[in-house]
Parts: sequence; C-alpha cells; structure tokens
Amino acid sequence: MSDVAETEKVASAGPVAAERRLPIERISPNPEQPRKRFSETDLADLASSIKEKGIIQPLIVRQLAEDRFEIVAGERRWRAAQIAQLHEIPVIVREFSDTEVLEVAIIENIQRADLNPIEEAAGYRQLMDRFGHTQEKMSEALGKSRSHIANLLRLLTLPEAVLDHVRKGDLSAGHARALVTANDPLRLAQQIIREGLSVRATEALVKKAEAGSEESPGPKRDVSGTEKDADTKALEADLSATLGMKVVLTHRPGQESGQMTLHYGSLEELDDLCRMLGGS
Repeated sequence: MSDVAETEKVASAGPVAAERRLPIERISPNPEQPRKRFSETDLADLASSIKEKGIIQPLIVRQLAEDRFEIVAGERRWRAAQIAQLHEIPVIVREFSDTEVLEVAIIENIQRADLNPIEEAAGYRQLMDRFGHTQEKMSEALGKSRSHIANLLRLLTLPEAVLDHVRKGDLSAGHARALVTANDPLRLAQQIIREGLSVRATEALVKKAEAGSEESPGPKRDVSGTEKDADTKALEADLSATLGMKVVLTHRPGQESGQMTLHYGSLEELDDLCRMLGGS
C-alpha cells in the first residue's frame, strides 16, 4: 500500500497484479485522508517515473457507486498519475467500511518515513479517539516506541500557529518538543525562527523563559510554592498528550491530596472533555 520504495523481497517477487484498470476521473480521494500536504517536487519526480515505467504498485480503492471509487491507499500515486496525464490507472478493489478506510489510511500514512510530525501525531490521536487504540497497542502494531508516540502526542497541546510552523518545516519536531512546557510557546517560536536557533539553543531559551527574569530566577513551582519534581512534570506531559489539552497538577505539601486542572482552548475542546468525563 505504501508509496515508498519496494523492499528487496517485494521487488524480487515482481509488481502486485491489479484486479482491473479504471478511468482516473472515476476515482476520488478519501476526504478523511490524514495527509494534507503533498510536496510538489516529489509529485513531479513520481510523475516522471510513472511516465517512464507506469504505476508499478496498484492503488487500493473501494466502490462507492456503480461508476465511482474512493482511494483507500495510494492518493500520492493518483495525483502523480494526473500530472503524468494517464487516462487509466491500475487498482485493487476491496470492501471496507468507513471506519476501516480511515484506520487503513492513518496506519499507511504513519508508516511513511516522510510524514511530518504533526500529521503523524494527528494520526495517532485519531486512532486513539475513534478506534480506542492505546499507546501500547499502537506501539506494538506500528513498530514505534511508546515514548516516540507519547512525545509526538504532546506536540498537539501547542497552539495551532506553532503547529503550522512545524507543518511548514519552519520548526523541527525537536524545537516543538522543547516548546511544549513553555508558558508562551508562540512568542518563543517566532524568536526561534527569526534567529535560526538550534534545538539545544531552544531548550536553553525555554528554561530561561520558565525561570523568569534574571532578577527572579528559580525553578518552576506550583501555586502552593512547592517545586515540581521531574515525575510530576512527566505525568503532566503524559496526561496532556492523552487528553489533548494542557493539564496542571498541584500537590499540597506534606499531603497526598492535590488538584488537577484542565485547560481547554475552545468550546469544541470543552465538549470533547465533557464527552470523555461522561463516558460517551
């Protein structure tokens, strides 16, 4: 299903046989496709290859109507085929429900090496929200470490403007991870881009911002004045990644009780939170 180069095993076995060829205008992309950005340069390179060798790996589609089909896997090949001005493309027709189509599309895209980190994180979030997958289950199924999945999910707690910088490549995933704990990530993101800071320099910038001005340095503390330990900070980050919103834990000194504060950024997030707490 992937658009990436075939492994030696698959290559030695030869191209996968298509069940049929369909007019390209009878095929439409999946509107739930997790991948939103396609590199024009990569599409042009693929179109050039298709002109010379054709489409080696058929698209996987499902039938919507008598003469309409929807892409399950292979939208990049479909786009490149249009650039190459092909009239027909090879396909394999399979029966999938709406849920199965989305799940296959997400998993296929996550397994691609060039998926940007925000699209990958959004794919993990969809698998968790819509299919009930846990981080452990995704780790086993996709061959990704749980820490890799958790770190990417934390990125989704950043403001949309910062996420857009990551999507466009202005910031790397490393820059974004450093900004997750910042009080004003957008302002720092703009400074990082403007000054061309490295990830290490970004981490130092965030620590300096957290400590406050030089006149009042010190470690981050909760509202009770108690310094937060590394375990508390890690738990806050894990909960934030799981819920998709900022979580703050406040312990009362010398007691086992405390508070957990959830911060939502929109009414839609509040609705989501109410549904989760209500069990629906």
